[in-house]
Amino acid sequence: MPYLFSYGTLQKEQVQLETFGRILQGKKDVLSGYKLNMLEITDPEVLRKSGQKYHPVLEFSGNADDEIEGVLFEVTEAEILQADEYEVDDYQRIETVFKSGNKGFIYVGK
Repeated sequence: MPYLFSYGTLQKEQVQLETFGRILQGKKDVLSGYKLNMLEITDPEVLRKSGQKYHPVLEFSGNADDEIEGVLFEVTEAEILQADEYEVDDYQRIETVFKSGNKGFIYVGK
């Protein structure tokens, strides 16, 4: 089962219910080598679901001291595609390894 790392709005139960139709199960984890920036969202559906005009976006720094805390959620292949829809065109999904040693997907700015 794939893992999906959330450091922002996907941790909100309301967003999970509207995006996946269920509350996700996950564990806290840490992503190294990235920092957060803010991205202005213009997609009306995403704005409606999240209630936020600005969403955090991961940016690769390559510095091991840069760490992002979040949650690594267990999702299905179908839910990964639903997450792709939610994250709109401003984000790109890549796979990486977390501090725990687990592998999972993250969304980075394009």
